[in-house]
Amino acid sequence: MPHQVPSLLLLLLLLFLSVLEVSQGCLQDPSSAYRFTGTVCRLTYPAAVVLNEKTTKVIEAAFQHARYPSVKGEKSLRFIGNIKYGLDNLEIHNLSIGRSEFELHPGEGISMDISNVSAVFKGTIQYSYGSWLLNVDHSLDFEIESQIDLGIKPKLYCGEGKVAADTTDCYLNFHKLRLHLQGDKEPNFLKRLFTDFITFTVKLVVKGQICKEINKVANILADFIQDTAEQFLSDGDISVDIGVTAAPVITANYIESYHKGLTNYNNISAVINDSVFHPSQLTENKMLYFWLSDQVINPLLSAAHQDGRFRLNISEAELTELFNTELSGATPELITKSLESGSCELGVWSSSVPYLKTSTRGTTTWVEASGQLYCGNQGTPVLFFQMEVVTDVTASYANKKLFLSGNATKVVILQAELPIENQQLLDETQLELMREAVVRIGIPKVLRVLEIELTVLLDKQGANLFDIYNPEVLPGDGFVVVQMDFGFPHHLLVEFLKRTLQ
Repeated sequence: MPHQVPSLLLLLLLLFLSVLEVSQGCLQDPSSAYRFTGTVCRLTYPAAVVLNEKTTKVIEAAFQHARYPSVKGEKSLRFIGNIKYGLDNLEIHNLSIGRSEFELHPGEGISMDISNVSAVFKGTIQYSYGSWLLNVDHSLDFEIESQIDLGIKPKLYCGEGKVAADTTDCYLNFHKLRLHLQGDKEPNFLKRLFTDFITFTVKLVVKGQICKEINKVANILADFIQDTAEQFLSDGDISVDIGVTAAPVITANYIESYHKGLTNYNNISAVINDSVFHPSQLTENKMLYFWLSDQVINPLLSAAHQDGRFRLNISEAELTELFNTELSGATPELITKSLESGSCELGVWSSSVPYLKTSTRGTTTWVEASGQLYCGNQGTPVLFFQMEVVTDVTASYANKKLFLSGNATKVVILQAELPIENQQLLDETQLELMREAVVRIGIPKVLRVLEIELTVLLDKQGANLFDIYNPEVLPGDGFVVVQMDFGFPHHLLVEFLKRTLQ
């Protein structure tokens, strides 16, 4: 099936791990996992720059979604006695995010610095103090103006059978904490006491909760990505296991992830153990690369064949239009008369499992197809045929549509007969006419239908919601590379934020 935080890491995951799913075998050394890898995704530095532009929205979600616990304390003061106090209902307001920067560290991870995070924290402080002569219980609201820098150094690793992110290396630097008590009319000693207590508590609580929220949002996003990927790569009873085969690789110029790409159909899974992938097959000129092995596509073709996907019914009107194509010879009289009689329909289907092989010259497909022409109320077909067709096919994607072109290199008529007359079509002239009809009428028609149906399928899975620029489909020996530039799919960010903030 063709193409699909509070930190930059999560946004990176949204794109380059959009094929993330649980994997039972995750090798620590990527080179040893290449032969088990059916699909690879490479996200280059320019793509990370685009993703970084959206970081602030997810940062805001983390701050706003964080829940800050109540904190209680006690302090003894001379002449007053014990002062008990509690911090409750801490909320964040007037949040704004400044600048976000990132860097890829080869073999290590990603560092992100988000500066000038301005926010106002509001809450309530309750306190009581007194002695054997006097007891006072009181509460007042407070505000704290703050300015914070956030730093995260997430590590990507292969844990529990999937790509995971360790975001424990997280810090907050507070450049400004200004306390405003309700009315600012409390005794000076209380303000000094509460200033020390509140500012210390806010630093401690906010740092813990924000860093915790980052990890929480990462897990939410991982689930969101898996759900989105599973929906995109599944249709009916056909699905693809795209579990990771190795931990991702990070260089100064790109992040690369490795996935199984195993087709599942009727509880039977394909196997890949001799993939030809090597990192040198991908470049760094585009923002996003998908490497697909023939061993991913062929099982998909097999599943689609078994699921009855390769069937086409052509109506009488379409047949009439198609047969307006001028052929070198005359159509057999019986077929001509049958078409003129009206109420005709031609059914065509794959009668054996299609197969393809990709080389640097392009992609070649082999298929055995059968067809029957019915006219009127006859229970017996007017025409039956079976043939082997070999076609060189090229694919492209533009204006949110898939385009296919084909050149038939071999057409062999295995069987052709007029069942209603119990007559075999054995005359070489008639067989040549059928081969010509297949090349000039049949293959173009099938490709046009496939273009439409595959585009509809891509749209159904949401591919049309992505802004894809300058996509290219490049064939190699046993694989194909899809490379493109892109605009960030804003709808996915919106969906994720809605889900996060529910």
